Amino acid sequence: MRDYIPVSKEALPEQFELDLANETFVFEFNYNQVGDFFTVDLYNIRREPIIMGEKLVLNEPLWQDSIDSRLPAPTLIVMDEADKETCITFDNFMVTTFLYIDDVASVESEPTLGEES
Repeated sequence: MRDYIPVSKEALPEQFELDLANETFVFEFNYNQVGDFFTVDLYNIRREPIIMGEKLVLNEPLWQDSIDSRLPAPTLIVMDEADKETCITFDNFMVTTFLYIDDVASVESEPTLGEES
């Protein structure tokens, strides 16, 4: 089972520290009412910006288009584990869609009996 990052959407903008892979990061979540989407700003522990304004997109890993050694090691991705939602909205975020720490190995990546890993 995946862990998710709890975001209080009623308290946005919300900023908090989070430990990922033995590093502490600062996350700040925002909501754009006009476009009905969420963004996240990522800072290091000294509050120096790493990535600003990353839009949360369903089933798309955060920062997938960025190559930066300062980014968190685990993949972070907004998903609906029931696979019923088609996008992230204010109404479904933290209800049916959650920002998961995707540290669960997929079935395809696990070696089967007789295969070398």
